[in-house]
Amino acid sequence: MTIKLSLADLTHIGPRVSLPSYRREQIRPGILHFGVGNFHRAHMAIYLHELFNKGRDLDWGIIGAGVMASDQRMCDTLKAQDFLTTVVEQDIDRSAATVTGPMLDVITAPDFDRIIETLASPDIRIVSMTITEGGYFIDPATGRFDPNHPAIVTDAKDPAHPKTVFGLIIAGLRARREAGIPAFTVMCCDNIPGNGEVTEATICGLARLSDPDFADWIHHNVAFPNSMVDRITPATGQREIDMTRENYGIEDGWPVFCEDFKQWVLEDNFPLGRPVLEDVGVTFVPDVAPYELMKLRILNGGHAAIAYPAALMDIHFVHEAMENPLIRAFLSKLETDEIIPVVPPVPNTSLQDYFALIQNRFSNPKIGDTIPRLAQDGSNRQPKFILPSTADRLAQGLDVRGLALVSACWCQYLSGLSARGTAIEICDPNSERLRKAANAAQRDPLAFLSLQDVFGRLPEFDLFQRRFAEGLVSLHRNGVEATLKAYVDGSPSL
Repeated sequence: MTIKLSLADLTHIGPRVSLPSYRREQIRPGILHFGVGNFHRAHMAIYLHELFNKGRDLDWGIIGAGVMASDQRMCDTLKAQDFLTTVVEQDIDRSAATVTGPMLDVITAPDFDRIIETLASPDIRIVSMTITEGGYFIDPATGRFDPNHPAIVTDAKDPAHPKTVFGLIIAGLRARREAGIPAFTVMCCDNIPGNGEVTEATICGLARLSDPDFADWIHHNVAFPNSMVDRITPATGQREIDMTRENYGIEDGWPVFCEDFKQWVLEDNFPLGRPVLEDVGVTFVPDVAPYELMKLRILNGGHAAIAYPAALMDIHFVHEAMENPLIRAFLSKLETDEIIPVVPPVPNTSLQDYFALIQNRFSNPKIGDTIPRLAQDGSNRQPKFILPSTADRLAQGLDVRGLALVSACWCQYLSGLSARGTAIEICDPNSERLRKAANAAQRDPLAFLSLQDVFGRLPEFDLFQRRFAEGLVSLHRNGVEATLKAYVDGSPSL
């Protein structure tokens, strides 16, 4: 028997599924979260679900919010099932399904006035977000707020009717100040170095365009804690919907499948209070930066390293890439020789042990994570996950053969054809410009490095130019497998 997910039918769901021990009417809102996608529902919402199951902090329920037209489908799906989600955690030798219920509502565009009204409510003490690495209007080459982005220009001209997440947050803060309500904490949950500082720079930068005094007020009155978040969470497709129905008897329009590992490291900077998340495994530290760099460079950098060679070799799933001896050896050598040596020490952590854990997580066949997901949005991810390691090594006079090869594989991927001639769908907001530069690199390998918003000043290093050109020429002449093998063996690539 299949049960359509709803509050009314929770008790009819089979014994293989873990259900909330709390009741919906017990929960009161405390958090407004922008971006209620799969990662949020497998990460922050799970931590709150586990806390609520302990009978703790039931006044920290979630109100979801979305500003993109595409968010409406998620909103409609969740509303139809009373904002419940089936989360399926998958380890290599076990799977476990949990129905979670900390979300109370989702508000989407064009109902921006209601979002602002909710932000202004004294019940909301934390505003959090997972809006992807590219959603912060930051110039990737400089790391600074971009005041000339069209969406920012529009919000700055009409701050009373904002359309961006940051414009809405500013409007909510303004309404709170006018009503004498203390400012909420703004908590970024995206994979960005110094994500709290980045979020503050964008919010204050936007506010300063129309009201410099209010920008100063935000700087002095709003807390922006840094955080490191981690859980591999693939996109949901028909496969996951069918598995939820067939394995657990639940008809869920948007279930979330994820690994059983999760991690959250957070600065304890919440002037209006916070849930006792340490009771469910969140680590609170004075400085998140070491944990953040470890994760961004070893895990996210590792994902980027295998994504493009695997795509060029027509490999679809991440675990299949890890089963390929050449790709696995490439990742191991790159991490051990080039990435890990420039990752700063992390308290009470062995970086080699962390990488071993990452390899096991990448190899989990049950997750169903895909190479196309890892390969998307490279123009935002390369400057955050690969190029910082490249820059650190160049500054120290160290070789970057493997890291430059990752960038060369990305360039080859952007040409749009795999080694077998299969068409590659490029998913990137800058896809047209990237493809043009990649095609120009077929004749002049260094033409790709003219993407200044991606590579910044790295092309000023002759060593980087040479290693990138060597890698790209070898990919053209010898193919991806021979090029990877040459790197792994330490032999010339041309």
